[in-house]
Amino acid sequence: MLEISSLIVSYGKRKVIDDLSFSVSEGQWFMIAGPNGAGKSTVLNAVSQAVPYLGSIRFKGREIKTMKAGERARHIGVLLQNNQIGYAFSVEDVVRLGRYAYRSWAFSKEKSDDESAIADALDATGMTYLRNKSVFTLSGGELQRCFLAQVFAQQPELLLLDEPTNHLDLVFQKQIFGLISEWLKVPGRAVISVVHDLSLARAYGTHALLIKDGRRAAIGTAEEVFTASNLENVYSMDVNGWMQSLLKQWE
Repeated sequence: MLEISSLIVSYGKRKVIDDLSFSVSEGQWFMIAGPNGAGKSTVLNAVSQAVPYLGSIRFKGREIKTMKAGERARHIGVLLQNNQIGYAFSVEDVVRLGRYAYRSWAFSKEKSDDESAIADALDATGMTYLRNKSVFTLSGGELQRCFLAQVFAQQPELLLLDEPTNHLDLVFQKQIFGLISEWLKVPGRAVISVVHDLSLARAYGTHALLIKDGRRAAIGTAEEVFTASNLENVYSMDVNGWMQSLLKQWE
């Protein structure tokens, strides 16, 4: 589905991503992990065309650079950890924004497909009962579910997640990851997530990439990547031992 070859992203003279290559197939939940500053979010920014880069990023065989923004939005959705709303939109208004990629022009009328997609997205995320509420009245977890519903309404095939639950409590972390797991069960879809929480990465990821200093340190299935030796190499500490010691406090 997605193939990245020889990706290079530089900020000034500093290479943030240095000759990175990997691919993501349908049905995969591909986790990207690594220490702060390793370049994880920059990879997603390159895929979403938010930063300039060298190399090739192809979606279903086509260079993403050649796709117009609206066309790209019909295939690739993005959910960030922080979303800003400047107006008192209703939940439904925010979710409706996910359908703009399907408009022939900015003020064209909505179609029945739009209403169906919006209703399905609200239902899938458990937000139907809040559809008329102002987003200013929502909790952090509810607001993130609102934006997840917006992405679902967009009906993408590839979902990019940049620490979508980083600031949420455990209940909402479980909800968000559970909703994405259900979304991924539909054939023809894939997810790429940037994660700090290695427990979540290990629990939900099918495949993974470890990055260190902008370069690939390990890639493969989640089981193959999140080994004690790989993690120690990337984080310069005994991650496995540290995680085990934390777990023992709950025994």
